[in-house]
Amino acid sequence: MPTAEQIASFPDDSPPPGASPWVAGGPSPMVAVVDADPAWASWFARLEATVRGALGLRVLGLDHIGSTSVPGLAAKPVVDIDLVVADPDDEDGYVPALEAVGFVLWVREPWWEGHRLLRHPDPACNLHVFGPDSSGPWRDRVFRDWLRSDAADRDRYAATKREASAAAVGAGEHAMQYNARKQDVIREIHARAFAAAGLPVG
Repeated sequence: MPTAEQIASFPDDSPPPGASPWVAGGPSPMVAVVDADPAWASWFARLEATVRGALGLRVLGLDHIGSTSVPGLAAKPVVDIDLVVADPDDEDGYVPALEAVGFVLWVREPWWEGHRLLRHPDPACNLHVFGPDSSGPWRDRVFRDWLRSDAADRDRYAATKREASAAAVGAGEHAMQYNARKQDVIREIHARAFAAAGLPVG
């Protein structure tokens, strides 16, 4: 398990010189943020069953995270899921089984807590793979649970997302640029979420 300090920090995910995270293609064009859809919960349920059916006991953790996991929050219509496995670097232990049920390995970032990203087309999904000591899944759950409980920050985040989405789509940008447009507000909200969870802030 990561320490409280690790959970409340933001590790640098920049690739080392000469390295690239992209396995299949590269960043896709930005998908517009839309109104919340109650169907997203059922999308997650279908994807959860698919992943568990493919990996069985190799699934150490599986959580619906991101904006589609927060009722009433506008989002891109893509479900984000954190998957915890024993060793994300051991791709042979989980990637072929996930590929057999429709996932595609898209990103490989061993320098960032072993992170891998697999995509699924229908329902649309970003499956983030981490190891048991990674702080990412913990940080994602803290942020999700705070937004579920705090209406003011949920509304502020929704407004920020819509503004960033309109700008990114209008400029023909990809999701990484969209995320950069939201970063300052995300960090402010994280600070309040960390404090509420008893984690160190600042």
